[in-house]
Amino acid sequence: MLAPVSDEDGAPFWEYAARGELRIQACAACGEPRFPPRPCCPHCGSFDSEWRLMSGRGRIWSYVVPHPPLLPDYADQAPYNAVVVELADAPRIRLVGNVVTSPDAPLNSLDPARLRIGAPVKAVFDRTGLPRWLLERP
Repeated sequence: MLAPVSDEDGAPFWEYAARGELRIQACAACGEPRFPPRPCCPHCGSFDSEWRLMSGRGRIWSYVVPHPPLLPDYADQAPYNAVVVELADAPRIRLVGNVVTSPDAPLNSLDPARLRIGAPVKAVFDRTGLPRWLLERP
């Protein structure tokens, strides 16, 4: 399994995820959410930020089922999905992940034929704190 790569700006994202919370960095001056995390707001230039708790709900904005698998370490789990999720609480924020049947399920646990653009999903976290997605109406 690939481990998240964290930097100073993104470390809080992974710390909250390890606790099962989906939080997104936002500008404390103008209020705009931003992802990926960075030191300066691209909207107003402020260096003040906060971490907002999200509901974890979103919708599939896009997805792909790579053939052959994109990552050799995951070849035994093919076919698996890679999705882009638009957050309900911050529609301009999109996160990449996988839709699975339970937080610690393998990447190929969901039949890719069940995926649809616009399908509602909910964030869950595996035992390592990696965000994943469940279909809200399986």
